[in-house]
Amino acid sequence: MASDIDRDGVAKAYERWAPVYDLVFGKVFDQGRQSTIAEADRIGGRILDVGVGTGLSLSDYSRASRICGVDISEPMLRKAQQRVRALGLSNVETLAVMDAKNLAFKDGSFDAVVAQYVITAVPDPEATLDEFIRVLKPGGELILVNHIGAESGPRRAFELAFAPLARRLGWRPEFPWERLVKWAACHRDVTLAERRPMPPMGHFSLIRYRKS
Repeated sequence: MASDIDRDGVAKAYERWAPVYDLVFGKVFDQGRQSTIAEADRIGGRILDVGVGTGLSLSDYSRASRICGVDISEPMLRKAQQRVRALGLSNVETLAVMDAKNLAFKDGSFDAVVAQYVITAVPDPEATLDEFIRVLKPGGELILVNHIGAESGPRRAFELAFAPLARRLGWRPEFPWERLVKWAACHRDVTLAERRPMPPMGHFSLIRYRKS
């Protein structure tokens, strides 16, 4: 599917968000973050947090888990690095500026890959998901939390109307579940383990895929 979001546009959008991101989105997305972290810590080992942003999640991971965090926004990552230093998070191995679609890690590098509110903010969601699966070990899990667009009704109409503004802010609101279904169907080694509604109002979902 042709991209309707470009990499540089997303980077610039999140550069603008960096100073106020924690204040604006901290509480709203907290339950989704905590839920993904709990699932990742259940698996343990080496965890990749894609779209780590300002590092809001980093202190909530178990210190027994080893964390690598990447993000496209250097200003966001600077805040994450400050957080790691201030809190003495010795289990954070790496924080690096990286494109989610082109991860500089070897195949099978991670026991779990976490992407919180990322898939609707990348130019090519399917290729990005492919990359997540590439760096995941067999038996590992891809853990997403993301807005899933309505298939019909008033919310669908609102999402379509809001889409042009949302793209300028750095994401696409009309992302249907069917795109994930079609993506997973193309991968024999990927199995849907769970889809769980998340607040606010169940418009978000925690989604777990297992790599066989």
